[in-house]
Amino acid sequence: MAEAPKPTVDRDAVRAHVDAALTRGTRVALWTAIADIPILLAEIERQSSLLTNARTEFANLLAAANATLTAAHNGDPDPLTYLRDEVRR
Repeated sequence: MAEAPKPTVDRDAVRAHVDAALTRGTRVALWTAIADIPILLAEIERQSSLLTNARTEFANLLAAANATLTAAHNGDPDPLTYLRDEVRR
């Protein structure tokens, strides 16, 4: 089984940048916090893609499970074929 993907953003660093921008209010602190925005947007996009892939995989496995149950109910001699095919992908 594959490992869960790790976040690519250091959330503590981002929080520190925002806190510094709010408390200090210097240009450098503000621009440092603003510079995190593209990184955060890229991480959101990456996680959205991972979620879409996970949902698709789940839907495919659920469909295969339903097909297996239906095949078993209908007396198919090898109803697990649907699950085997899906798990091999």
